[in-house]
Amino acid sequence: MSDARKPRMKEAAEDAPLPKLDVENQPKPAPDKPLSPEQSYLQRKAEVARQDHEVFSEYLQEKIAREQQQKVQLAEPPPKTPTKVNRRSLLTWVAGTAVVGEAVTLGYPMVTGQSIPAQGLQHGGGTYTEAQRHPIDREFVNPKADVGGRNFGSWVLLMPTKLGGGTYAVNLETGRALAWISYWNYGDYNPISHHLCAFPSADPAKGFEWINSTQGGKNALIYGIPTNIETPGEGFNIYRVRFDGAQMELMENVAESTGLGLGVHVTIDPKTAERYFVTDGQKDIAACFDRRTSRVIAAIKYDWVPNVRNLAEGWQKGGTLKISRIYPDPKTGKYDYLGTKGQKIEWEMVPMGELFVEEGTIPGDDVHGLCGADGTIWHPSGRWASTVVRLCGGQVILDAEKNFEPVAFLQFNKDAPNQYPIKKIDNDHWEVTFDKIFSPGHEVGFSPDGRFLCMMNNLRENNCSVFDSSDPDPRNWKKIAHSEDPLWRGKYPNPFHMVFSIDSSKLYLSILHPSPASSGVMVVDTNTWKIKKEIQGIGPDMQTLAITYDGKYVVGVFSGFQRLSSGIAFIDAERDELVGIWPSNGGHHDCVIIPTQLEHMKHTRSCTL
Repeated sequence: MSDARKPRMKEAAEDAPLPKLDVENQPKPAPDKPLSPEQSYLQRKAEVARQDHEVFSEYLQEKIAREQQQKVQLAEPPPKTPTKVNRRSLLTWVAGTAVVGEAVTLGYPMVTGQSIPAQGLQHGGGTYTEAQRHPIDREFVNPKADVGGRNFGSWVLLMPTKLGGGTYAVNLETGRALAWISYWNYGDYNPISHHLCAFPSADPAKGFEWINSTQGGKNALIYGIPTNIETPGEGFNIYRVRFDGAQMELMENVAESTGLGLGVHVTIDPKTAERYFVTDGQKDIAACFDRRTSRVIAAIKYDWVPNVRNLAEGWQKGGTLKISRIYPDPKTGKYDYLGTKGQKIEWEMVPMGELFVEEGTIPGDDVHGLCGADGTIWHPSGRWASTVVRLCGGQVILDAEKNFEPVAFLQFNKDAPNQYPIKKIDNDHWEVTFDKIFSPGHEVGFSPDGRFLCMMNNLRENNCSVFDSSDPDPRNWKKIAHSEDPLWRGKYPNPFHMVFSIDSSKLYLSILHPSPASSGVMVVDTNTWKIKKEIQGIGPDMQTLAITYDGKYVVGVFSGFQRLSSGIAFIDAERDELVGIWPSNGGHHDCVIIPTQLEHMKHTRSCTL
């Protein structure tokens, strides 16, 4: 790796105040030195967090009052004064958890059921020389992990550690980490291990292969963690990695092979498992790769042309989404998007961070042109693909059998039409024209049976929007529901990542609360799209959910916003009850259970983000 791509350290730690995320202690400029863009972002982010907590406290007060009123109606006790939330102490109060009716303190069952056998050790003393004649009791340990007598099955859970710079796998049957890898060892000086997706393996404990995207650049500086790094390494690598049953080995850096440095969502074609998408929302590029050769099958770039140049109105007042095929340099056969090259903004739009773009808090070379196209999922049949365009509040449906030609744009906002037409300019260019955009969106997913397509409406709307996707022609897909809690205030709590039950009858949504409050999971009935249950107080930054392929358990990871409490949560999918939490280090933002057959791919991250 060239010196130009290595991180540059500050000459002295005291040259500039270190950015902090603590809302009570904002980064302040030195008397003769203004805040850096990163420090300004963290300061503004903390101000927004304080506002979020004020709105969140109102939500808590109303929820507590409602629950106490329900108790009054059931038990008819003497009237009580409703509990009040002290906003000044809210951060301390909810961190780790105990707010009545919201951050319930949950037990952390210990892994039990494994005893230490007697080893038959003999101590002969210093003068003992005679050969031992009696038999030695030798017992081979066969560990089994359980929580309260529950065994989670012989599945392997793969998790990136984000700022930890690597990835590791855990055997859910034994509770042991099978192996781990650190990308620092391979000369990556900013390996933000972000998202991943695994290919099917008949026996994952003996080996499997996966694709791991990594972020880079100033994404290392946006969490308020003290650092002496001034200019982080460029990163944005795509790693193809193999576990051989004993250790993990980096097989290829696909970014270097192709010239496409992309750092966000990764999904594998569920029909054949022979091709995969990597999509990056800082560069607005989605690329499909061949698994065996790493050849780029298709690369599509998304660009926004607003009707007005004022950032605050640049998306709300509409504009044109331009969709283009891009090609490698014919001389080198490679693209020119390695490292941070081609990024429109200098760091990602974090969850619930889309509005920072509108107010100009995130700098970049082409902020006005940003779409936030950061993920492409597959229809469970493999017939269609869908790229989420966050700032347009919708998805572009791509024809996977016609070189991923765009065929429809689905709009998920409540008051918007079902679709906006796609105008074909030529074989490599398309346009979608918007009169207005009501709200950004984020995570998306198909149900395993292919009948439903969901998208999270974030920020200005706060719900899970649902399309009927059962028609063979995507141009006929229509909105049918918006799942939401009537108590939700502002942008929090916020539906985020999702997974469907194996039979598609239930949808599980991770529900984000403002840091460091513990997040939870909502259970939605897909027959009515009504919320059945809320599982509260699991842990901060509850994000990706997965389901064991026998349908018995929903597994979720929470990362503590890169530095707080973190763990792996297990939910009984029959009773929809949290049954235990395992410790898990690392700031994981994603996870996948390794599929053991091709059929399992429709239940993985390939079909939901």
